[in-house]
Amino acid sequence: MLDLKFIKENAEAVKKNVADRFMTVDVDRVIELYDRRNALITEVDSLRQKRNENAKKMKGPMDQEQRAALIEEGKKLKEDIASIEENFAAVETELNAEAARVPNMAHPDAPVGKEDKDNLEISRSGKIPEFSFPPKNHVELGEELDLIDFDTAARVSGTKFYYLKNEAVILELALSRYAIDVLIKKGFMPTITPDIAKEEILEGIGFNPRGEESNIYNIEDTGTCLVGTAEITLGGYHAGQIIDAEKLPIKMAGLSHCFRREAGAAGQYSRGLYRVHQFSKVEMFVYCKPEDSEKIHQELLAIEEELFSGLEIPFRVVDTCTGDLGAPAYRKYDLEAWMPGRGETGEWGEVTSTSNCTDYQARRLGVRYKDEEGKNRILHMLNGTAIAVSRAIIAIMENFQTEDGSIRIPEKLVPYTGFDIIKRK
Repeated sequence: MLDLKFIKENAEAVKKNVADRFMTVDVDRVIELYDRRNALITEVDSLRQKRNENAKKMKGPMDQEQRAALIEEGKKLKEDIASIEENFAAVETELNAEAARVPNMAHPDAPVGKEDKDNLEISRSGKIPEFSFPPKNHVELGEELDLIDFDTAARVSGTKFYYLKNEAVILELALSRYAIDVLIKKGFMPTITPDIAKEEILEGIGFNPRGEESNIYNIEDTGTCLVGTAEITLGGYHAGQIIDAEKLPIKMAGLSHCFRREAGAAGQYSRGLYRVHQFSKVEMFVYCKPEDSEKIHQELLAIEEELFSGLEIPFRVVDTCTGDLGAPAYRKYDLEAWMPGRGETGEWGEVTSTSNCTDYQARRLGVRYKDEEGKNRILHMLNGTAIAVSRAIIAIMENFQTEDGSIRIPEKLVPYTGFDIIKRK
């Protein structure tokens, strides 16, 4: 969340940021509750001081009437303090709930807009393939080459689930290992993260674990959820801790399954592997000093570009608009790969994103660092997709298909797969 003092001192800027993100938040109510809480703190501190003075007087010489008066005053002070503390707890609970709805401030250069069509393209890489035949989408290719089974998964698990089969299994494992090997060379510590996290960790990261609008699977009566991304478990790794400055930046890579309800997601671009309830992903996560976060954000973007350039997949980079940022992000870049099987003539589809969340998540999770002067400060947290495996598989299948229905394997992946082409059975 944003610093409450910052919200009060920059109310108009915060309101504009909320409007630019097309969100509904009562900023004035947050400020009102903040002022009320501070007034209650002052009031209770004053009463506690009077109670201490009363206790000191009780130790001195006095007659019976004076002692009775002090005892009565002490009882009254105790009741008043208890009443204010109860009021304080209620105000603070409401304040925390309202303040948690205030999004992070957006980068001044983030394009203002409501939907992904308002994102700003800033670069392209690779050549869009030209086919001498009508290209197929990955669903058709997956069925013809016996790589993906959606029908059986629908019977067993429901819609938006799938079985990967045969060479597709090896391709998934190859993509994960390819990404992890690149990240290890970049100084990231590899991890395989839990697929379940406590609700307070999700809330700290900025995900909503409950309600109809939530994209998260809640595990009933446990206070836990299935994670939608390893960002949650990597961000929770140092929750409540104070990190020594010399250990920063901390770079972590997490391989996990990701579970998403994808409530309301529909349309031709959501079919097949593009929008599913479960997939594997290699995620990057960084804890750093505030002054380093913008530079590290560019480094994360460069890693994503390196990974997809290595796979020889054409892509473009977009600066994500304010309405599509998500509440925790200060700035976000998406990589969109060319997918020849989308629509009539092909279309771009998101395959990675990287976000600088500044101190928004760290403040909620209580992650701080001790600076050179020994003071505890809020650090910055960043995340980025290295490989979302299911979407990378789409891009490979559709861009590397051949006229005879086979699929070539990108050269970088051949050492991991052990084969350079997927042929008809």
